[in-house]
Amino acid sequence: MNRLSYLQLIRGHHDGLLASLARALLWVFSVPFALITLIRNCLFDWRLLKSTVVDVPVISIGNITTGGTGKTPLVAWIARWLSDSGLQVALVSRGYGSTNGEANDEALELERQLPHVPHLQNPDRVRAARAAITECGSNVIVLDDAFQHRRLSRDLDIVLVDATDPFGGGYLLPRGLLREPTRSLRRASLIGVTRVDQVRPQQLQLVLDRIGRQAPEVPLLQLQHRPRELVSASGERRELSSLAGQQVLAVSAIGNPAAFDRTIAEAGMIVAASREFPDHHRFERADIDQLADWVNSVPSAVAIVCTGKDLVKIQLEQLAGLPLWSLAIELDVVEGLPALEAYLQTIVLMTE
Repeated sequence: MNRLSYLQLIRGHHDGLLASLARALLWVFSVPFALITLIRNCLFDWRLLKSTVVDVPVISIGNITTGGTGKTPLVAWIARWLSDSGLQVALVSRGYGSTNGEANDEALELERQLPHVPHLQNPDRVRAARAAITECGSNVIVLDDAFQHRRLSRDLDIVLVDATDPFGGGYLLPRGLLREPTRSLRRASLIGVTRVDQVRPQQLQLVLDRIGRQAPEVPLLQLQHRPRELVSASGERRELSSLAGQQVLAVSAIGNPAAFDRTIAEAGMIVAASREFPDHHRFERADIDQLADWVNSVPSAVAIVCTGKDLVKIQLEQLAGLPLWSLAIELDVVEGLPALEAYLQTIVLMTE
């Protein structure tokens, strides 16, 4: 079963006896997952499992669901803010989706945006953090996707919740998309609600209210991902207006492809059709050939638009005769910027 079919199943889009039985079976499997998660968190809370403290401040940016909540733009924003404040930043991540020690899509995209910031990928993030300190001379570590990675102690814990799909259907994996119960949000230092511009105000308020009930003491940020420009594989840049009102094809291999399609529409383009691949998908020759056939089947489209993380893997200027652009995203902190900067300033003071 591919991810799209799985998401349709757990969200109740499939009816019938077999679909109901499948959801019931997934719920059964979620029970031991919930138990293991509870025990592990309790062991850390009771300090029976110890978090390793390294010699520099550590900032974690993560979430409580699988899939894309928009972490990469915030990781880049914070790394740039810290760098501009004079700190030697290093990014550390597990490297999900990488093979043979190669950088994954997120690392490649962050390297494009932050060429002077080292990015270490290692399932053992304690070892990676120590290497960043000793080998790169870093005096602050930014952990990507590490809310559940409690083995490495952190000084600032930011958790992101996607307003368009905030709680993974309300169930733990595999019945839903939650990595841990929503009450775990109270463990965060800050909670950022992303894509707030893509939902109705009433829907956003419901999300904020639920977060407020689960973590009443944690400050909230509201974030939106604003499309900024079009970028080609060669680095050519064009204004969004160059494709405004025209039909384009959307290609994405991210956790929340529907949000990407909406962002394209917000940029003034018309999504004639979209093609989704699994998160972190590595594009092979067969994928490119299939995409070319698909592009040829939609003659009304004038361009193909993908995410920055996908362009660094596809690395083509054109596909089936159409130009291929990535949509560069700019993070806007709509609410809570003073709280975020106050925390970051504390991190700066810790390095002095």
